Amino acid sequence: MKIERITPFLVGRSLLVRVYTDQGIVGNGEAGLWAHHRLVYEALRDLSEYYVGKDPGRMEHHFQVVSRNTHFAGAVLSAAMSALDIAMWDILAKSVDKPIYALLGGKCRDKVKVFANVGGNTLDERAASAVRNVERGFTSLRTTPFFSDAPRKDSSKVIKEAVQIVAAIRDAVGDEIDLGLEIHRNLMPDEAIILAHELAPYRILYYEDPLAPESIEALEYVARHVDLPIATGERFYSIQQFKELIDKKTVAMIRPDLSLAGGYTQCKKIAGLAEASFVGVFPHLMGSPVNIAAFVQFDAAIPNFRLHESNMVDNHPLNEVIDQPLTLENGYILVPDRPGIGVEILEDKLARFPFQPRSIEGTFHADGSVAW
Repeated sequence: MKIERITPFLVGRSLLVRVYTDQGIVGNGEAGLWAHHRLVYEALRDLSEYYVGKDPGRMEHHFQVVSRNTHFAGAVLSAAMSALDIAMWDILAKSVDKPIYALLGGKCRDKVKVFANVGGNTLDERAASAVRNVERGFTSLRTTPFFSDAPRKDSSKVIKEAVQIVAAIRDAVGDEIDLGLEIHRNLMPDEAIILAHELAPYRILYYEDPLAPESIEALEYVARHVDLPIATGERFYSIQQFKELIDKKTVAMIRPDLSLAGGYTQCKKIAGLAEASFVGVFPHLMGSPVNIAAFVQFDAAIPNFRLHESNMVDNHPLNEVIDQPLTLENGYILVPDRPGIGVEILEDKLARFPFQPRSIEGTFHADGSVAW
């Protein structure tokens, strides 16, 4: 079998890719560098010069050739390679009429636990949002414990409001519901430590991305001073970055993005590194239902999966571009048994969803300096 053609599609807020073969099997994938899809789109077109004519079943070989050809690396290249890797695994699994999880060692679970996001502009709205999600069957919630005007407030005020938000949610749903916090890289080390101490009584499942991702040393410093389980890694794009994160014993959970960190070929290895250190895998998921389906195959096949975004499985605006959306039941996505990633892109529907690029606008403190 040979790759005949590779076509990327900018659709809504997503970048999809289809890989066509000379045997009529078409693979589906998605790239996860969601803020810079147009750059990755051009990278996919550029990389096609190598992949066309090659055997799609040699995923590891292709990754090594492309990544080591000049030893230039980065998130754009990795996102493009990840999308192609997912599509090639889709092709291989379809060629043997199996779901991808069967080729990765078989299912470790029949359904994948997901969380629901809690939002609102007031404490009452956050509490009500949490209750609604629990009533829908979710047993795991996540919130960003800041209001939208937080960048323009002093850090003491932000920390006070964050504790109030978490307390309101806990009071509304009790202690038997998981609650994770997405900090969105919004704090400096001193602020992250102070806030973590204030939040310790609220039984936090994870303290996600308390710092910007550029310095593992800074994260290591925070981890030594807090008692909350830290989760991070969604901006990482290489196995070496995850190894350093795990080796420094900074995290309870890592957040690899299948569509950014090397597809199945690399993320299965990353999950293995984490498993050896009793670190959970909490994948970062953005994008379309194609990505959701691809991630579920990965989640099903690794023993140390913890949870990930529900990402609007049952009402995603791009559900129309796939042939069969996944099923969400009581806070779990059911693992499908269809071949490949379990869904097929409907190309004739893609034009209904024009690309929506993300603009650079900035977030600013009260004094005009750049925040977060």
